[in-house]
Amino acid sequence: MFNESNTVEAYLYDLLSGPAKSVPANLAQEPQVTYGRSHKGLGWRRLASADIPRQPQDVLVEQWVREALIRLNPEIAAHPDHADEVLYKLRAIILSVRSDGLIRANEEMTAWLRGERSMPFGQNNEHVPIRLIDYDNLDQNQYVVTQQFVYRAGSAERRADLVLLVNGLPLVLIEAKTPTRSAVSWVDGAVQVHDDYEKFVPELFVCNVFSVATEGKEYHYGSLGLPVKDWGPWNLDADGGDPQRHPLHGLKLAAESMLRPHVVLDILSSFTLFATDKKQRRIKIICRYQQYEAANKIVERVLAGYPKKGLIWHFQGSGKSLLMVFAAQKLRLHPHLKNPTVLIVVDRIDLDTQITGTFTGADIPNLEKAETRDKLQQLLAQDVRKIIITTIFKFGEADGALNERSNIIALVDEAHRTQEGDLGRKMRDALPNAFLFGLTGTPINRFDKNTFYAFGADEDTKGYMSRYGFEESIRDGATLKLHFEPRLVDLHIDKAAIDAAFKEMTGGLSDLDKDNLGKTAAKMAVLVKTPERIRYVCEDIVRHFQSKVEPNGFKGQIVTFDRESCLLYKTELDKLLPPEASDIVMTVNANEPQYKAFSRSRDEDERLLDRFRDPNDPLKLLIVTSKLLTGFDAPILQAMYLDKPLRDHTLLQAICRVNRTYSEQKTHGLIVDYLGIFDDVAKALEFDDKSILSVVSNIQELMDRLPEAMQKCLAFFTGVDRTVEGYEGLISAQQCLPNNTVRDNFAGEYSVLGKLWEAISPDTILGQYEKDYKWLSQVYQSVQPSSGHGKLIWHSLGAKTIELIHQNVHVDAVRDDLDTLVLDADLLEAVLSNPDPSKAKEIEIKVARRLRKHLGNPKFKALSERLDALRDRFESGQVNSVEFLKALLQIAKEVLQAEKEIPPEEDEDRGKAALTELFNEVKTAETPIMVERVVTDIDEIVRLVRFPGWQDTLAGEREIKKALRKALFKYKLHADEELFEKAYSYIRQYY
Repeated sequence: MFNESNTVEAYLYDLLSGPAKSVPANLAQEPQVTYGRSHKGLGWRRLASADIPRQPQDVLVEQWVREALIRLNPEIAAHPDHADEVLYKLRAIILSVRSDGLIRANEEMTAWLRGERSMPFGQNNEHVPIRLIDYDNLDQNQYVVTQQFVYRAGSAERRADLVLLVNGLPLVLIEAKTPTRSAVSWVDGAVQVHDDYEKFVPELFVCNVFSVATEGKEYHYGSLGLPVKDWGPWNLDADGGDPQRHPLHGLKLAAESMLRPHVVLDILSSFTLFATDKKQRRIKIICRYQQYEAANKIVERVLAGYPKKGLIWHFQGSGKSLLMVFAAQKLRLHPHLKNPTVLIVVDRIDLDTQITGTFTGADIPNLEKAETRDKLQQLLAQDVRKIIITTIFKFGEADGALNERSNIIALVDEAHRTQEGDLGRKMRDALPNAFLFGLTGTPINRFDKNTFYAFGADEDTKGYMSRYGFEESIRDGATLKLHFEPRLVDLHIDKAAIDAAFKEMTGGLSDLDKDNLGKTAAKMAVLVKTPERIRYVCEDIVRHFQSKVEPNGFKGQIVTFDRESCLLYKTELDKLLPPEASDIVMTVNANEPQYKAFSRSRDEDERLLDRFRDPNDPLKLLIVTSKLLTGFDAPILQAMYLDKPLRDHTLLQAICRVNRTYSEQKTHGLIVDYLGIFDDVAKALEFDDKSILSVVSNIQELMDRLPEAMQKCLAFFTGVDRTVEGYEGLISAQQCLPNNTVRDNFAGEYSVLGKLWEAISPDTILGQYEKDYKWLSQVYQSVQPSSGHGKLIWHSLGAKTIELIHQNVHVDAVRDDLDTLVLDADLLEAVLSNPDPSKAKEIEIKVARRLRKHLGNPKFKALSERLDALRDRFESGQVNSVEFLKALLQIAKEVLQAEKEIPPEEDEDRGKAALTELFNEVKTAETPIMVERVVTDIDEIVRLVRFPGWQDTLAGEREIKKALRKALFKYKLHADEELFEKAYSYIRQYY
């Protein structure tokens, strides 16, 4: 049978060391471990745990460490006792783990493993560096993989599945889980390492470079202290998830590209950092695979000497700052580059950037900031061999060549923005022989701003030397999907209305004055900042935030048109939320008293942003216009409310503020778009493969799928007249679903439609489908098994759909009132020139309904009889559809005219009459109802709770519905949804 040890663990053991060959017992010898890489497997020599010369309480295999010290250090070879002094130091670091903590102990041990520590073993007790590992000649090291490596610390004993040892130092721990139990995954292995081993036997991890967890399907790795949710995959040699491959093939690819001895040692020497986080804690950082690949490509290109440029295109949020740190570190330490100068060029005016923070936080040695032109010129003129961080603008202030050396390597951040113009040219003039590598998350390929031309080498296919795109970033969990939610159309600018008002307003002006006034009034700012619009947008933001974002523990950012808009929004939001729930972050100049309240120092700004990042702080919404749109990192930020026209890379960078991973609840970043920006996002993505567009899961795609989903549902009811109301209409619909199989198929199609509807709501595009959707929803509910048992698999309806069914939410907005139909000349012409039978049926139903309101009035009775006669003539073929429609419209006009002429009845009295008629209709012999009492009760309770204009407010509608349900409950009629709906529509009309 299959289990953990004979599947994944055994497979990895064989991959790493080559399959074991069985040897007859009489020929078995003492295990011999030599140094140098094995020619089998991935280069490791297998050795049974029992054959390793160590005790369970030893972390190091001291015999092998001693041999390596003598082999790699001439000074120790001359005096082998010196090896014991080094071992004493290493044992002391391991013992310190309980007092100093695992990260501190691992940081000190890493310095020893990298050869950064020295001992007084030279002539005259001179300090010489001590080598525990040879990085120049890898075959001087000993590489061993072993199974079931037991370590005992006091009463705690743990058994690691696989351990990779270099020169007797345990550098990598691998936890393998079974692939055959669905409840077990790589996560269990990672949790075991992170929550158990690191906690109870921390000594075992003092030498650790990274740990691996896998169940054979997925491979993830992490450094010490890294939360399990942040353990990453290693997809360097991925084959795109070829379905023909068996799942263990993916494990093989990851192991082959990450667990070879030279890669493990490369990660240890050049791709491991220790940094201080915002809470002043030491943390360990190791590279993601895309950082490893890109940094090594930069180093390889510099070593080759040609071509002298390259474009690294890694998606926003995927770790470009760290990539620059790793590349700079490796370039500086590379022996063949003769102590190069590495320039980190950022594109801000000041150097207070995420990249600078990453470099300083990581304690990178030999780091210089060139904050002035003079300092940059001085450092380059003096040929300083360090890492220099400067801004692109400092080159704009320089003339001519500053340094002509060829081992200057410039890593240019956000290479799409300022590098293509004069600044980029001046930088190239200043460093004529330097290597220039551009790093960007949003390259631009336009004739006026062409990043590919500026940094892409001809030798690189598609123009970039390393690419880590949207889809890879999302697949790896490095960033999240972006969802776009275009908002209600009635919040968009109504150009026709503005034009009409403008025409009226400018009646007495000359054409020239009109023209000038028009240009001023048409400025975007004037339109966007109308008080009513801002009020609507703010109310919508608060509604959206409180229902969709805040309940999950996330926060939001509002991007407004300009700084004045920031104030207008803050004022409006303070009416809807406590003042401490929002704040403005913007640039304030000295002579601007109107913005003085929001003038802060850099430290004060940072403290405010730390409050925003804190889930327990009441600050929930940041209002900005240009600050915080790039480089701002707050994983708790999920929703961006966009009310500013942004384009190209600025737009893409801004929206990527919300794509950072945070907690398991955060599945996507959300852009709520009030200006219809999405088309610009699509344009900003044009330079990439089409696959990018599919990642930004725009609501438009769902809208495009809606008509087909609707048709699939309606196809079950071919020939059914959906305008027929009451039980006749319902029975004819149900007859189209004759058995469980057909019903189940319908339920499946309806479920797809329901999900689409939920996702698109509340977009006004749904109006045109609403009638059909409501009809389908009611049919769906009517055939749903009452107890939830039975053979059908029923899908729960989304909250929005249920609300729609119960309350007919959107109908007012899209309602085709009879008045409109009759009095709109354009519509009349359209109907008459192109008669549509369904339209005639609709008008007929509306006329009949209108006539029913006046049953006691002889004038209306005559019109009703005319309508019946017309219908009979049409159905018997005596009049064609055009004549029928004309006659119908004539009756409709007369109905309207008659309504104008009759003495005004009290609306409520008409309401009582309509309700009385309704309840008389539903009364049967089986359900005797005291109609008068029901109507009186409803009338009284509704009059009590209503208020002027209640129909236009959610609170009003809610209260009236509550009152109606209460009245119906008394007579056990509350469960009849159709009755409830009809009664409610009458109340809405008459009260």
